[in-house]
Amino acid sequence: MGSLMSEESGGISRDGKVEALVVGAGPAGLAAAEVLSAGGLSVVVVDAMPSVGRKFLMAGKSGLNLTKDEAEAAFLARFGDGAEASRGAIEAFGPEAVQDWARGLGEEIFTGTTGRVFPRAMKASPLLRRWMGRLAELGVEVRTRWRWTGWDGAKFVFSTPDGEVRISADVAVMALGGGSWARLGSDGVWAEVFATDGIDCRGFEASNAGLLVDWSDHMAGAFGTPVKGTALRAGEVLTRGEWVISKRGMEGGGVYEVTRAVREGAALTVDLVPEWSVEEVTLKLERPRGKMSVSNYLRKALGLSSVQRALLMEWARPLPEGADLAALVKAVPVPVAGLFPLDEAISTAGGVAWEALDGFMLRARPGVFVAGEMLDWDAPTGGYLITGCLATGRAAAAQALAYRAA
Repeated sequence: MGSLMSEESGGISRDGKVEALVVGAGPAGLAAAEVLSAGGLSVVVVDAMPSVGRKFLMAGKSGLNLTKDEAEAAFLARFGDGAEASRGAIEAFGPEAVQDWARGLGEEIFTGTTGRVFPRAMKASPLLRRWMGRLAELGVEVRTRWRWTGWDGAKFVFSTPDGEVRISADVAVMALGGGSWARLGSDGVWAEVFATDGIDCRGFEASNAGLLVDWSDHMAGAFGTPVKGTALRAGEVLTRGEWVISKRGMEGGGVYEVTRAVREGAALTVDLVPEWSVEEVTLKLERPRGKMSVSNYLRKALGLSSVQRALLMEWARPLPEGADLAALVKAVPVPVAGLFPLDEAISTAGGVAWEALDGFMLRARPGVFVAGEMLDWDAPTGGYLITGCLATGRAAAAQALAYRAA
């Protein structure tokens, strides 16, 4: 097919030109398309998958956590050492703005007891349908099964069902995702192309991932059991989120929040009774044990559930007594064998190095901007990831509009 397009190509001219090109139709790419089209540009969005927003839809299967309703300083702190550009993007489109945006799409939202914000419908599909409807009204054109394979000079090269296509754009926003959930389109292959082009990228690492634990046989009966009422600590990170014992280890929101610290070498401990101090636990353990079994004694003295007792026995036998046992109950050491494989992680750390960017624009390719998980930032789940993708997509598009107008 080469560089020529048909008469019916809409936003793409016959000679393969478009005002604004968005590569990747996840939340970052769609957010960029919304800003670019509202800014008066003709926008074409392309995606390698047969339909848009596949990872976004998967995220919504267990409840689409759009953002976290908390103070701006606390929210920004969860993005760690990300560049000032990402912080500025989130300051411009943070939790309150995300909620207003969702309401503007006709989605009723609610805030849970932990501050996490969800659509009332919980699923992602109703919001995505309304969002795509808005983009269609703005004139945004969407092409699926278009896989970006690299550049030919300044042109973007795509493999499409009709053959190879070359597109030139006044401005482009790339939002191709990180390196996890390849089957949903986020395979990270773009990083190899970037490296060939001399663009500095940090290697991908699992983030918001399960932790591998080599369980003994006696834990098999607990597989699939949710663990409630505990706290996980890794370095300076403390979370009281629920998690699940699985055949391979530990999974769930509470675990995901400590992934980064564990990945960076911090030891992991479980506090089985986070509501009590060591001193309070010590006092409770002064109760005479009598003829009770150790397990029954811990149940009666501390109210430990069967799964909490199993974890203590799994990781801390032989049990000490008195104050030493109290200290152990408050910090049971977890022998983590590693993280779940990269492709199974909720998200990835790594990506385009901030040093390779001027704001969100590639220094090596003026007029080309990147957003979302392509960026080297590492945010936890709990609404931070989706907000970060929406915010950086919008910020990259705003910078693209300013670049084109200059």
